[in-house]
Amino acid sequence: MAGKGQLSSKEIFALEDQYGCRNYGPIPVALTRGEGVFVWDVEGKKYYDFLSAYSAVNQGHCHPRIIAALKKQADSLTLVSRAFYSDKLGPYEKFMTELLGFDRLLPMNTGVEGGESACKIARKWGYDVKKIREGQAKIIFAEGNFWGRTLSAVSSSSDPSCYKGFGPYMAGFHLVPYNDVDALEKELQDPNVAAFMVEPIQGEAGTVIPDDGYLKKVRELCTKYNVLWIADEVQTGLGRTGKLLAVDHEGVKPDILILGKALSGGLLPVSAVLASHSVMDVIKPGTHGSTYGGNPLACAVAMEAVKVLLEEKLCENSERLGKILIEELNKIPKNKITTVRGRGLMCAIVVHDSIPAYDVCLRLRDAGLLTKTTHGQTIRLAPPLVITEQQIKDGVNIIRKVFDSFDN
Repeated sequence: MAGKGQLSSKEIFALEDQYGCRNYGPIPVALTRGEGVFVWDVEGKKYYDFLSAYSAVNQGHCHPRIIAALKKQADSLTLVSRAFYSDKLGPYEKFMTELLGFDRLLPMNTGVEGGESACKIARKWGYDVKKIREGQAKIIFAEGNFWGRTLSAVSSSSDPSCYKGFGPYMAGFHLVPYNDVDALEKELQDPNVAAFMVEPIQGEAGTVIPDDGYLKKVRELCTKYNVLWIADEVQTGLGRTGKLLAVDHEGVKPDILILGKALSGGLLPVSAVLASHSVMDVIKPGTHGSTYGGNPLACAVAMEAVKVLLEEKLCENSERLGKILIEELNKIPKNKITTVRGRGLMCAIVVHDSIPAYDVCLRLRDAGLLTKTTHGQTIRLAPPLVITEQQIKDGVNIIRKVFDSFDN
């Protein structure tokens, strides 16, 4: 039962349905509290979170160190805009650039703002440095990509549910098949191409992992044809795949790196774009900005969130436990789960067509584990990186029992 004065789950569902834009179809559960790998609904039921807000809470829900950093900064200064300096932005930029090996950082808020900013930087670089004729710059994207819902983002999408009904679309955006270096090279030969933007592992598409060596070849081709490689690590970055960055699995470095989601540990929107001097310096005062980007509250939270990842060795935990999660999921019969994909704790399962994947998510909810489908029969499994081995095994037991229930 909901507490005294607390709305019930059904009342919460009804309020959103009546007063909210119907742009989401959530799993019917109304959450009110989170701690570590667990969340609780308004009736007090406890659940494992195996979605992690699409990898925004890698450090676990309401991590005490990150909460403390937020509270401390909130008591002193939260926002000045970029009209003035603050005492938090410079130290944050220095920390992040030195950690990741870049020269400059552009602070933004949401992941899609990071993507938009990267595209703007790439186009400006194309005109100022590569000397592409004005208005002719092209950016190449991989089919199956997802980086947000703005007009630019949907213009780069190959998914009709994302782009249909929102034209006219952004000019100069072109698609190539993901994980196809021959198709990519053909596009990069066009001298008007400024950049290639790609997720090292495609998240929304269902944890689609490219062939070994794909990212190395991307790096080689972009260098060969003087094209900027933009790595969209909003979802894959910051420990999710078992390395600090997903590109680290192949030991390569993009020209532009986009981070978001877990950059704040799930406390508030924080994103960042990182690049070298030669790339970032095409942006001059007045050509790009954000009122909230780089605000003192965000900088304090982001620095602590990244320190938590490093000091609590969450990348290493993700790598170790991801192998266990994948191994255990592969023990479930193939007439129930046809495919298991994953790297670190970024995993997905493809459910056999005889079992509706959405119904699996509802039964998982009833059994105390939350996640969601993506693209039909695919279910993502991405718990917070603070999860323990025993909790992984508990979660897999829940998943196994739910699939067994479809035998009845």
